[in-house]
Amino acid sequence: MTTVEIPAYTTDPFFGLDDKWIQTAPGELTHYHELGEGAPILFLHGSGTGVTAAANWWLNLPAISEQGRCIAIDSIGYGQSVVADDTEYGIKEWVRHAVRVLDALGIEKTWIVGNSLGGWLAFQFAIDFPERLLGIVSMGTGGAKMTSALAGHANPTLTEAGIRQTLELFVVDKSLITDELVALRYRSALNDTASDRLADVVAARDRDRYALPLDFDVLARLEIPVLLIHGVQDVVIPVSRTWELLNVIPHADTHIFSQCGHWSQVERATEFNAILAQYLGSHGVKR
Repeated sequence: MTTVEIPAYTTDPFFGLDDKWIQTAPGELTHYHELGEGAPILFLHGSGTGVTAAANWWLNLPAISEQGRCIAIDSIGYGQSVVADDTEYGIKEWVRHAVRVLDALGIEKTWIVGNSLGGWLAFQFAIDFPERLLGIVSMGTGGAKMTSALAGHANPTLTEAGIRQTLELFVVDKSLITDELVALRYRSALNDTASDRLADVVAARDRDRYALPLDFDVLARLEIPVLLIHGVQDVVIPVSRTWELLNVIPHADTHIFSQCGHWSQVERATEFNAILAQYLGSHGVKR
């Protein structure tokens, strides 16, 4: 496999996470963060403008790493992961990338914690590679029908004001969207634009919303533990999405946060971490 040069990049100290890189295919270098030891827990981010693994999980990885081996990746087309020239994007392609990461790290089975698009990927992973999964925790699971907020993701306004407007859709408590966080997301969004990938990944996501909806007949036979988390005030993915999944997946539990939007892992980070730790612990994930 031809070696890919590691980019000269360091995640901003704001997030408090070290950078790691691993080659996962010819011409493909995956950027990720890893903390902790023990049972593998793969974290898959959402698809908001300028999203990265760090920007989704910086408040969660340190706490959960006390319980297991947390691995948070930049999916192909996002963040700092390097892709080959002929890379295609889409739900199945993002799942296959996650599998390549596991293979490169020598991990046979994992938990997946996914937010929004990441939750959608977790369930598609369960459909395509059930033998590789230990369980799923999904927040505001993606793949739902288009909402006005989701439509805004398809045509993001690439200014700091536009990024702020997008991030404020994710939360009830707007004070969480600080100038520093907005600036960091804006710089990341500019990187997406500079690499000519933003339009491609958005188009692939929205194409698969209709072309590859989750197969509920398969999910109805899912035997792994599943925890669905949602904020009542989520305007990006309505809480009805969790109810829809809860009535299909036989071993699904749920936790609904009041006064919380789409970013439950950020807006209710302390409680979220406690719930996630308790759930994982109750299913044998202990240091």
